[in-house]
Amino acid sequence: MHVRMKKGPDATCSIELILLDIRSTYNVGAIFRTADAVGVSKIHLVGITPAPLDRFGRVRSDIAKSALGSEKTMSWESVPTITPLITKLKKNGFQIIAIEQSKKSVDYKKITPNSKVAVILGNEVGGIPEKILRKCDIVAEIPMRGEKESLNVSVSCGIALFRLFDK
Repeated sequence: MHVRMKKGPDATCSIELILLDIRSTYNVGAIFRTADAVGVSKIHLVGITPAPLDRFGRVRSDIAKSALGSEKTMSWESVPTITPLITKLKKNGFQIIAIEQSKKSVDYKKITPNSKVAVILGNEVGGIPEKILRKCDIVAEIPMRGEKESLNVSVSCGIALFRLFDK
């Protein structure tokens, strides 16, 4: 496990991101940039999600290319599985919000987040598994009006984070 620490800009609100099995290094880099812009405190890279440093401690230039330096200033950690992470965050008072399409999802514009929130974003193809959605406090969906059923995960991240936390 590798951890970088950074204190968020607003001590009254703690926002953490959980990136679950994101495959694209470019998506990860873009999410780092967005997280920095919104004031996210920490990013948890779970499962196959690539980290800014490879397993030998070398900088991943593909992530750095889209992160534009935010990978050096954002607090992050890599963890192998999500369930213990969710358990730990809930124990520490975090509200868990998944951004996903589901039968139980609510419009993301109708959510009022708590002061401690962890937002889960899932795999580009499979999304967030149902067994993980059941562990979440809220499943939030970005309504789609066009013919396509989904957005790129980094785009969804930006839309959701700015709507939920830029007030």
